[in-house]
Amino acid sequence: PEDCRTVAKTVKSERQAKLDKIRKQQRGAESRRSFAIIGTCALIAVVIVAAAAYQPIKSWWDQRGFSDTDLAAIGAPASVCGEITTKSAEGSGNHVDDGQQVFYDDAPPAFGPHWNVFGKAPVPIGREFYTESDRPELEQLVHNLEHGFTIMWYDETVADDADQLTELRAIARKFSDTTDRRNAFIIAPWTEEDGGDFPDGQHVALTHWSAGGVGVTDGEQVGVWQYCEAPSGEAVDTFVRDYPQQDSPEPDVAM
Repeated sequence: PEDCRTVAKTVKSERQAKLDKIRKQQRGAESRRSFAIIGTCALIAVVIVAAAAYQPIKSWWDQRGFSDTDLAAIGAPASVCGEITTKSAEGSGNHVDDGQQVFYDDAPPAFGPHWNVFGKAPVPIGREFYTESDRPELEQLVHNLEHGFTIMWYDETVADDADQLTELRAIARKFSDTTDRRNAFIIAPWTEEDGGDFPDGQHVALTHWSAGGVGVTDGEQVGVWQYCEAPSGEAVDTFVRDYPQQDSPEPDVAM
């Protein structure tokens, strides 16, 4: 009997040792899984942060080459743009309720009814470039046109072209001096949800609401358009000189 008890204790001790070893191995495996999960989450977080920072950093880096480049030398030559066209304008002072959608006949609009909300419509001066994700509504931007802004619109073809977007950003930066009201200039996207397409082969449009610019009789208001195949700093340079901020229905209204 004594020998049996001894054997039983030995077996029990060995079994307990095996159980302890298994538990230790399980704890080790769980620790490794925990570290692996934490490491994976940390890596994902780093990738997300890096992805978010990549485009702004890349845009800044790409535009360094344009810092000493004249506006007229950015992008394509003005020859990629068509002739300037105009149409009798209406809608000055025609303010519709905030949130009411206005259907504009032209793609893009150069004049028309618009919202009138302090700090929102017109869009405050100080930012020149927008993407589809953050662009103000059309009814806001048309109010900017009434106050003399030139708006450069780009379609989805340009939006999908990284090099052309870099050129647009570089053009916008040339108008970043907000102390000079002649720098009333915005670049904004035009999407299929906004209305019709640009003319065939044209992917950029310049618009202005004129009250006496080139080819305009004093007191006459017209919408002004120029369509281009690609971004052209040379075309922009000429356009804003011919149709400056003061050439508009309400050039001196505070914004």
